[in-house]
Amino acid sequence: MLNNFNIFSIQSEEDFNKKALEIFKFQYNNTLIYKKFVDLFNIDINGISHYTQIPFIPIEFYKTKKIIHQNYNSQLYFQSSGTTSMNLSKHYIADESIYQKSIINSFKLFFGDPSQYVFLGLLPSYLERENSSLIYMVNYLMQQSNHEENGYFLNNWEALNSLLKKLEKNNKKTILFGVSYALIDFSEKFPQTLKNSVIIETGGMKGRKEEITKEELLKKLQNSFHTSNIFSEYSMTELLSQAYSMGNNIYQTPPWMKVLIRDIEDPFHFYVDNNKSGGISIIDLANVYSCSFISTQDLGRQSDNNFEILGRMDNSDIRGCSLLLL
Repeated sequence: MLNNFNIFSIQSEEDFNKKALEIFKFQYNNTLIYKKFVDLFNIDINGISHYTQIPFIPIEFYKTKKIIHQNYNSQLYFQSSGTTSMNLSKHYIADESIYQKSIINSFKLFFGDPSQYVFLGLLPSYLERENSSLIYMVNYLMQQSNHEENGYFLNNWEALNSLLKKLEKNNKKTILFGVSYALIDFSEKFPQTLKNSVIIETGGMKGRKEEITKEELLKKLQNSFHTSNIFSEYSMTELLSQAYSMGNNIYQTPPWMKVLIRDIEDPFHFYVDNNKSGGISIIDLANVYSCSFISTQDLGRQSDNNFEILGRMDNSDIRGCSLLLL
């Protein structure tokens, strides 16, 4: 049985810092690519006393390196979306039960017990995209829900429209996960009033439709579905945890995940104050057997324990949920 360091019992900032330091040293000693990266900084790892002092590996490493504990050679991996000509990230998983626990614990924190919901997806099915961490997550939630109405409807909007109306009539609590551009197209063709349903958009406008801001996207969906229950999920192939926004593009993380905003002009990744924009760095302690400390290409802004997604850095690769369909 692999050790998850009891990350799902974290209840305070002190707990988080202690676990982060333990996992940092564990990964330094066992994830060889990360050790080589940290050694470039020529620092005394025993002198690190706070998670903000830990080096964060650039997310691009997942495109060219196999980042996993040296004693494991997992056959399960998640791969970023894109075309065959793109250099795609691969995240190798040593213990998928940790991902399953992260999915369930995070979902319960924000939405309650998944058995209360019917889950629908404006997404490819699991068989079509078995190496997508997003599809894995939605499929796992469907398994925990076990409602006969659960299903994917990416290419059958008429059936989705009919089912939503039926579920609304029967007062069944429903969650519809969808890539942003598909949700917009569906909402424009089948506008309706949703009272018992929650929409969770997972991103995915790049390369598919004219770019709009997150606020414009949420407003469009709110107007089409006549509901304020338009939420967002933020994660990526290289993570095993999810942050959720309960509206207004303001995200919260579960206790074992943390977002830091770094100064993109500073090569040593010093962090900026609240309400200042910068690059998003993520600590995901569920990444026990790969790397928990990742520097992304996303731009954001932080306020206390919440954060906002502002976009992507210039010249960063186009990636995201919309490319699931390519």
